[in-house]
Amino acid sequence: MRTATSLPQIYADSRGLKHADLTGKLIGIFFSVYNELGHGFLESVYEQAMSIALAENGLFFQRQIAIPVWFHKQQIGEFSADLLVNEQIILELKTGRDIDLAWEKQALNYLRATQIEVALLLNFGPQAQFKRYAFENERKIPRKSAKSAEEKLINSNQG
Repeated sequence: MRTATSLPQIYADSRGLKHADLTGKLIGIFFSVYNELGHGFLESVYEQAMSIALAENGLFFQRQIAIPVWFHKQQIGEFSADLLVNEQIILELKTGRDIDLAWEKQALNYLRATQIEVALLLNFGPQAQFKRYAFENERKIPRKSAKSAEEKLINSNQG
């Protein structure tokens, strides 16, 4: 069984939810779109509907934000987050039967790879579902390359 404690560096701020007001507004917009459209459309349809609803609510947003992936200080690819709202919250839209663990990891990777600290996973499935993720920038630790780990091992054995 997975629990919140099984993800040690990814958690909600203990002093309260970061961007709580905006998050609440976005969840309300999500349910508004879901209640009008229901389920069964492609993600692109829900992205367009969310874009219209965000604009109607006076929120600044960007669609299909390119997020680079780095390895050994070289960009090796990029992936796209569906929506970024007020440069504070990533919205990842899905249309599955239930929220999938792979989607959760995808949302968390978006937070790891950016300075954005909050993401909402919104599933327009048979039942409207959402999950909120927070990963504070102070807790983001750059992954060490195998070479730097190897160098530390060599240096510690020489001393």
